[in-house]
Amino acid sequence: MAAHQKTESALLTKVWNIANVMSAAGVGFTDYITQLTYILFLKMDDEKEAMGLPSYLPEGYRWKDLCILNGTDLVEKYEEILDELSKADGLIGTIFTKATNKIYRPVMLKKVIDMVSEENWYMMEGDLKGAIYEKILEKNGQDKKSGAGQYFTPRALISAIVDVINPKLGETVADPCCGTGGFLLAAYEHMRTQSRDIERQRFLKNNALFGADNTALVVTLASMNLYLHDIGVNKSPIVYQDSLIDTSDRMFQVVMTNPPFGTRPQGSVDVSANRPEFVKTSDNQVNFLQHIMSIVKTGGRVGVVMPDSVLTDGGATAKVRERLFKDYNLHTILRLPTGIFYANGVKTNVLFFDKGEPTKDIWVYDYRTGVKHTMTTKPMTREHLQEFVDCYCSGHIEDRKETYDAETNPNGRWRRYTEAEVKARDDLNFKWLDFTEEDDRTVADILDEMQAESDGIAAAVAQLKELLGGIKL
Repeated sequence: MAAHQKTESALLTKVWNIANVMSAAGVGFTDYITQLTYILFLKMDDEKEAMGLPSYLPEGYRWKDLCILNGTDLVEKYEEILDELSKADGLIGTIFTKATNKIYRPVMLKKVIDMVSEENWYMMEGDLKGAIYEKILEKNGQDKKSGAGQYFTPRALISAIVDVINPKLGETVADPCCGTGGFLLAAYEHMRTQSRDIERQRFLKNNALFGADNTALVVTLASMNLYLHDIGVNKSPIVYQDSLIDTSDRMFQVVMTNPPFGTRPQGSVDVSANRPEFVKTSDNQVNFLQHIMSIVKTGGRVGVVMPDSVLTDGGATAKVRERLFKDYNLHTILRLPTGIFYANGVKTNVLFFDKGEPTKDIWVYDYRTGVKHTMTTKPMTREHLQEFVDCYCSGHIEDRKETYDAETNPNGRWRRYTEAEVKARDDLNFKWLDFTEEDDRTVADILDEMQAESDGIAAAVAQLKELLGGIKL
C-alpha cells in the first residue's frame, strides 16, 4: 500500500512540476491537462500494442510516429495526429472530440511527451491511474482562472448522493451534463462490488452508464477519466451532445447530475423548438429539470443539484414544479451551504424524487443554516454529510424519524413537511433553524471570496465587451 501511495504522489508531483513550467510559458492548466490526455492515450495504445494487443489507431498516427521527432516537425506531426483522430468513430473520436493543439512551442511539447514516456501507464492498475487522473481534474477545478470548477462537483457530495440513491448492478445510470464524469464514476464504484457475475460486470462496464456534455473539452476529460478506470474501453459511455435538444427516446432507471445554472448561452438552439412538450423558459436549470423528468423510467430515481430559484420562482418555474408534484414523488430535499462549489455564492439544494407517484410528504435536511465551508480552509468532506445519509434511510424510508421537534429540538436538521403543509405553501423554501450566525471566516477566506466576486465581475465585463464588439455607444 505504501508503495502504491508513493507511486501516486511521485507521478502527481511530476505532473504538477510540468504544469508550473507550462504555466510560466503561457499554457493554462486546462489546456495542459487536455494535451496530457491526448498524449497519455497515444502512449497507452503503444504499450498495449507492445504486449501483442491490437492498436486502436491508424498506421502513421501513433506514438511511435510522434516520439521520434523534435522541433517544428514534432508540433506539425502532433497536430496532424489530433486532426486525424478527431474524425474517428467510437472511443477514439470521443476522446479526441474537436482536438486541437495548445502547446505551440516544440520544447514544451517535448517536455510533456518525455514525462509520459517515462512511465508504463497501460499496465498500471485502474485504481492507481484513475486516482491520479481524478486528482488532476480536481486540481483543475480549483484553478480559479480557468473556470473549470463549473465542470467539477465536489466528490464528497457526489458520494453522499450515490449512497442514498443506491444504484444497483443491472440498472442504467445517466448524467445528461456529466462534466468530468464524477457521478458516473462514483456509481460504477458503488455497483461493481455488488456481484462477481461476469455478465453483470460486463453490462456495468459497457452498457450501464451514459453521460453527455456539450463542451468538447469536457467530453475528452470525462471519457478519459472513465477509460483510465477501465470503463468503456471499446466505446465510451460519454457522448458530445446538447442534452436540452436531445429528442432520443432513451430512458434510465437512475439519473444523478449537477446541471449548469443561469440562462442558455446566446446562439444556442432554442429548446422549445425541439422540445414543444416543455414549459417554455430560458432558464437552464428549469429546462434541465424538465429533461431529467423526461428521461427517467417509471419507478426510477433522481438526485439533482438545483438552485433555490427552482423551489421559489413563479411563472414557468412554478408550472414545472406543478408537473413535478403531479407525476413524481419529490420526497427529499437536501439544503446545501455556499462555499462547497468552485463558483461562489449560489444557494443550492439536492432534489431527490421518484417517477410514477405524486408528491405527498417532503422531508428536508438543512445542511445550510449555520454551516460554513470554504474550498481552501474548511472544505466539505463526506463525513459532514453522514448524518443526512443516515437520516435518509435509503431503501427503507418508511423508517425515517425527524430529528426536529418543536419543543425538545427546534434546531434539529431533519424535518418532515406533511402533504397538507406543502400544499399550503407558495414555494419550497423550507427554513426553520434559528442559529445566531457569527462570521468565523479568516481574513484569507474573505479575501478569497472577494477575489472570486472580482473575477466574476471581470469575466462578465469581458463577455459584455465581446458581445458588444465594435458597437459604438
